[in-house]
Order: sequence, then C-alpha cells, then structure tokens
Amino acid sequence: MLGPNGSGKSTILRMLVGFVRPSGGRAAIAGHDVVTDGRHARAHIGYVPENVPLYDSMRVDEFLRTMAALKGLEKKAIDRACARVRGLLDIGDVATVVIRQLSRGYRQRVAIAQALLTEPPLLIMDEPTNGLDPRQIIECRTLIQSLAGSHAVLVTSHILGEIEKVADRAAILLDGRLLDIIKLDDGVGARIDLEQRFLTLTASAA
Repeated sequence: MLGPNGSGKSTILRMLVGFVRPSGGRAAIAGHDVVTDGRHARAHIGYVPENVPLYDSMRVDEFLRTMAALKGLEKKAIDRACARVRGLLDIGDVATVVIRQLSRGYRQRVAIAQALLTEPPLLIMDEPTNGLDPRQIIECRTLIQSLAGSHAVLVTSHILGEIEKVADRAAILLDGRLLDIIKLDDGVGARIDLEQRFLTLTASAA
C-alpha cells in the first residue's frame, strides 16, 4: 500500500489486526471476519508495526520464546520455531543479547522474527524500512522478497521507490480512498512506471 502520510495506510492495517474497530464495511482474512471472528482472523497474521514494542529488558531468545508461548505454540514446538526464525533472520549471534543493546537493524529483525514464529500465511509490515540506514534498508528489502515465496506480504510505505523494488502490486491510497491497484509487471518482463501512475492518479483525485 502506497500513499502520502495520513492517507490511511496504518489505519487499514490496525483494522485488519484488531487494534481499531471499523466504523463500516467488512474485512476478512482467510474467510474470517476481522470483527466478528477476530481471533481466527488474527491466527493467520504475523504483524510488524512501524514502531515495534519490544521488551527491552529481555534477551532476544527469551523474547522469542515468550512471544511463541503467547501465540499459543506448545512447549515442544517453541524450540523448533525459535530456531527456525533465528536462522531465517540471521539473529543467532545475538540470541543471548539484551534487546536494549541491539542496533535499529537488529531490533527490526527481531520484530520480524516474532511475527513469523507461527509461520502465518499473511505477513503485515507497516513502514518496515523506516529509520534504517541504507545497508539495513537493502537487507530488509531482500528479506521481504525472500519471504514472498512462502507468505503473502502486505507492506505499507510512503516511499515510492521502496514499493517499486519489493512489490508485484501497488494499492494507491489518498485521503482514505483507494484510487487503484496497479500490477507492476506488465507481463512481458518490463516494470510499470509507478511514479508516473502515482502522480497521475493523485493529481486527478485531488
């Protein structure tokens, strides 16, 4: 989802994950209504908010194990899940480090790791590269692309270039309205000029 600040991207995500109750309309995940069947809808989601509330006093592995238990994993499955996400996010070297001592990039990796503990079919990431340095942005972009092979990944950003590099479709939002959903691959190997489409759509809708 691509749009200027204030266009409604984060609000939509918060409705999907149950933080905000919609005032109208309906949203469903894997056939489960996010309001009337929210528990089952959320079971299909891994969520990485823009400012992830990590437990700074915990060590990385302690945090992952706690989150796995909160997500309902049985004890015998927790070790396997934590080992899997440590490898996937390359955070094994910091497993015993206290979270407050981690860099911004490693904190983001830990946040994504907790979202993947239950192998959810849908991963939702709100502004995942916000606050990262250039190297960390490239690493995060590569990670998102690799996850897309086994998860549906919904990413929000107000940075057009980031969406161009990681997405195969872009939903353009403005002032809470969906202007269009654009397929970025034209079917013959070329990429759509998203910048021009975005400018044209938002100018005509203003």
